[in-house]
Amino acid sequence: MYIIENANILIDRKLTTCSLLISDNRITKIQPCFNHYRVMKMNLDPYIMTPSFVLFNSKIPYKESFQALKNFLIDHFLLKGCTTLLTYVDVSYENELTEKFKGMKTALVGCPVDFIIGIRIPVRLITPSLMRMCRKEKIPAIFVEVEEPGQLENVPWGWIREAIFPFNSPLIPKISSSQKKEERAVLSKWKGIMVKEKIPAIYEEIEENQPLCTAILNKIGLYPQRASLMHGTELSYNLYLKGREINNVDEVNLFHYHGDRLVVTVHKGKIVRTGAKVLFKPGYGEHVKVQTLSYFSL
Repeated sequence: MYIIENANILIDRKLTTCSLLISDNRITKIQPCFNHYRVMKMNLDPYIMTPSFVLFNSKIPYKESFQALKNFLIDHFLLKGCTTLLTYVDVSYENELTEKFKGMKTALVGCPVDFIIGIRIPVRLITPSLMRMCRKEKIPAIFVEVEEPGQLENVPWGWIREAIFPFNSPLIPKISSSQKKEERAVLSKWKGIMVKEKIPAIYEEIEENQPLCTAILNKIGLYPQRASLMHGTELSYNLYLKGREINNVDEVNLFHYHGDRLVVTVHKGKIVRTGAKVLFKPGYGEHVKVQTLSYFSL
């Protein structure tokens, strides 16, 4: 047990100074200070503290060599303060789902960061039987490749809603390159159908290699277990050197424009990056098994 004191925690542009009581690599109590505890204390006053990031990346080279995968994970995740990744496997036919999902899961078993796996399907695969498979496998994110928006009108949405319940994996749009010029219109149509049919969904595309916002993390069941510093959560965080130029920025701006100030990343209580040095821990990451989607009403 130890105390992190004078932690300047940045969440949604708001900087809050508090102290954290840590036990078994989890936050057990948060309050302004702990004056009467006789345990080791760590002063973080020179830093700005953020939860570690969750990034979406659809191009994980999981079929390449271990060295190639290692370098990719270091460059795209650990050096950027990310300790959880979201990715997907492409599924073109229903009978591929289980095999491809397990293949990705097995390939990432030595991953140093936590990972969550979704699937990407064409509109024609939005069927009750596939949704039941997703519910059984607890697939937390279903990316839908939208090539012809008119196809969405032919989906039996009432049956889909019943098949996906109660796990309620959200459908997430992926606009095909042929529809990019009409992206806003396609997304508007997507949202209209999802809202009308009461389908759990995300209404915009998820940007790759950018910290996922709380609303998306909640929809896919990662919040507050990941990317948060709350009572009961695991201790995963980033430390940035304080400076006037980062006094009024949010976490996304820190991520994109002030990476040179990131000096420490901690994952589940263990340091995985200090300065430019990454402590690569094969297998320290785990497959995140989501139990409850949309845990909070945000």
